[in-house]
Amino acid sequence: MNRTASSPRRRIVVAGCGGMAHTWVDYALTRADADIVGLVDVRLEAAESMRDKHGLRCGVYTDLEQAIKESGADLVFDVTIPASHHVISQTAMRLGCDVFSEKPLAESWEACLDVVRAASETGRMHAVMQNRRFDPRIRAFRELIAGGAIGTPGFAGADFFIGAHFGGFRDLMDSPLILDMAIHTLDQARLLLGADPVSVYCQEFNPPGSWYKGSASALCIFEMSDGSVFSYRGSWCSEGAPTSWEAQWRVIGSSGTALWDGAGAPYAEAVDPAGQEEAFIRSSQRIDTSPEPEGEPWHHRCIAEMFDALHAGRRAETDCRDNLLSMAMVFGAIRSSAEGRKVAISELLPSGSLG
Repeated sequence: MNRTASSPRRRIVVAGCGGMAHTWVDYALTRADADIVGLVDVRLEAAESMRDKHGLRCGVYTDLEQAIKESGADLVFDVTIPASHHVISQTAMRLGCDVFSEKPLAESWEACLDVVRAASETGRMHAVMQNRRFDPRIRAFRELIAGGAIGTPGFAGADFFIGAHFGGFRDLMDSPLILDMAIHTLDQARLLLGADPVSVYCQEFNPPGSWYKGSASALCIFEMSDGSVFSYRGSWCSEGAPTSWEAQWRVIGSSGTALWDGAGAPYAEAVDPAGQEEAFIRSSQRIDTSPEPEGEPWHHRCIAEMFDALHAGRRAETDCRDNLLSMAMVFGAIRSSAEGRKVAISELLPSGSLG
């Protein structure tokens, strides 16, 4: 990952100075090619606190346009709440800045499409924080499947059950689980299968005892472009016996099954081909993986990939156009639940939306 002084220096404005922004600022301060030249927050005191905590010498603002124009920024870190991502991205790109954004891409499907259009029209880079793609364990899981250990995948399933008492904006969202959390798991499913969504059937609901205003639980079935089926079951108001934050995974192929509990190392059990043609239940052999050490935080790995792509003039792995397909899973699921029918992903994607 290129972090040398030979790369063009980027002048960065950080939009949003809440808790997550510290992770972005901490990373930027490790790079020889990054200068933080402005901090923006609707609460000026939050921007001032961020500046003082990190010993920065930069302007603090409540208006992004003013911050960009006065600082000469060419890159914006969007670490605002989901409802602000659309306006932040639009403002930044129209003023000539590239954008590295927290997930989700935007809070509505129309806004997601608008962000992608703006990136294409302005020629600016827009990439989304999908930090869980950069967990070494999910990378090892992907390599296990892609390497043919279980044959051709036909089914992938992920279970996510945690009782998360956040407070704040999540408690008031209409679809807090799918939009704010399941986006990670749905994006990982695309990564693992190397496939994109074709259709979805979903039922969102809010079970007894939920402290969320919106639907905090969901069941989803996705048909994927490789012919496989991906099933997601989840709840953010499930008290007791929690899964990992990375979900519990089972991927079934033509000759075996790959498993990951979201905590340890993934592994597979593949059929032992030796003399089992007549066996009722065939015996299997375990195939272990050895993920690389955790090392730097996943957030840092994802931002590093964004910088590498920016300097190389290529699209990042989490470029907004690619991420739009993960968001299509999110908003297709929400539409399916609202309308009580299976939704084709093509219904959401206008011609040329990924150009």
